[in-house]
Amino acid sequence: MINSRSIRFFSVEKLTFIYILITTLIILFLRPELSVARKLLSVRVLMIFAIFGLAYLNSIKNWWVIRFSRFAFVGGLLVYWYPETFDINRMIPNYDHLLAGLEQKIFGFQPAIAFSQLYPQRWFCELLNMGYFAYYPLIIGTSMYLYIKDRKYFEYFFFTVLFSFLCYYTIYILFPTAGPQYYFQAIGFDQAQSGVFPHVGFYFDRHQELLSQNTNPGFFSHLVQNTQQVGERPTAAFPSSHVGISTLVLILILKNRRYLLFSILFPIYMALVAATVYIQAHYLIDVVAGLATSVVFFILGSQVYKEFTRKYMGISELSSVFLKERVKIRNY
Repeated sequence: MINSRSIRFFSVEKLTFIYILITTLIILFLRPELSVARKLLSVRVLMIFAIFGLAYLNSIKNWWVIRFSRFAFVGGLLVYWYPETFDINRMIPNYDHLLAGLEQKIFGFQPAIAFSQLYPQRWFCELLNMGYFAYYPLIIGTSMYLYIKDRKYFEYFFFTVLFSFLCYYTIYILFPTAGPQYYFQAIGFDQAQSGVFPHVGFYFDRHQELLSQNTNPGFFSHLVQNTQQVGERPTAAFPSSHVGISTLVLILILKNRRYLLFSILFPIYMALVAATVYIQAHYLIDVVAGLATSVVFFILGSQVYKEFTRKYMGISELSSVFLKERVKIRNY
């Protein structure tokens, strides 16, 4: 009897392969410096080997810790994919002047400036910064909760969230925007308040200074500022993935009828959405776009997941069918 094992890739792994392919084509088209291109492409090769290695190991030993590691690995890659959007889009001129100019035409002022000036109270600042800092704990905590409570739904949840993240990152690569906290620092805060928004071109390729924040921050404000200083880049303003992904998480929680969990997370979500403008990480337009795209990516992600999870015959299934047919022929 034939003993054959087939390597099966999870839907999130297939999705990661597609993102690697798309971004590789973008990198080759933009033609960055040779040293930068080598780094970006070599990391992709290592990622592919790692995904193949885990899948192969899982085909030998179907242990839960290996299966969990496969999800954790592709999810953990988001920590790399986000700053990498800047490594790629720094080869494209910045478009913040368009967003800031449009915001000025719509509202007659900059909400990112007016909001923090209208509510300078320390307790209010702390409340919103707490919501902003809760972004990744919200995603990770919800993922772990669903992994324990409903493994099948977790796979759908995880895929849809990852799909949305990668869609946002693709937009950030092709449409570079840094957000008020970088752009207003670049053009000068006085110009921003006066409604003058010059095109800065490739300015952020060499300058990555954040706008000066509260000099006497509270606990959560301090955490957010330190986190931004370490991991933030002048990229990913439009649309707001903070708003989009957190909205998507709540939609998926409602879809799974986890009403208690939804009621617990909703106040945190509201603080998070408000904080994106309050701390000047995003324009108000980014928030609106984040809300709209969360619905779009929810629908698209659900459809793509259905396509990716359709049953198909792997090597082992084909071998089994072949053997059965041979037995039938011999008996005949």
